[in-house]
Amino acid sequence: MHKKKHIWCSVMIIFIVTFDQITKYFAQKYLSGGNTVPFLKGIVQFHYAENDGMAFSMFSGAKWFFIVITAAACAAALWYLFSDKCKSLWLYWSIGVIVSGGLGNLIDRIAYGYVIDFIEPVFMDFAIFNIADCAVSLGAASMFMYLIFDMIKKEKTDA
Repeated sequence: MHKKKHIWCSVMIIFIVTFDQITKYFAQKYLSGGNTVPFLKGIVQFHYAENDGMAFSMFSGAKWFFIVITAAACAAALWYLFSDKCKSLWLYWSIGVIVSGGLGNLIDRIAYGYVIDFIEPVFMDFAIFNIADCAVSLGAASMFMYLIFDMIKKEKTDA
């Protein structure tokens, strides 16, 4: 059972990282000249940006810090996943999705010194982001929900 879980998690990570890198390739190729392409009119457009910081361009210029921290966090998470320490399938997949996003942005930082962003919400003032950022955010939201449900479940069994 564990080997099958690990294989499918590996496939998922490879798929998300590959999808992220392909979308960034096309963003760089077709949008880096300043082009903006509407995707969902009035909601989202594609607009190329280079982010050398973290979320919302905070801490710009700390390339090596982000590379080391991201690599260490991804390595620790992968060790946790593949050493069978994680007993919850929900938590397992949530961490796998987070790792996928971390690896996608890590590849950019190593290759370019910045992360390629291109998804821009236009209905509100928000940062430009990418598929890897979506993976980290969705994985973190899923993990947070797991932790809340797990805490509630433990309180009910203790009562």
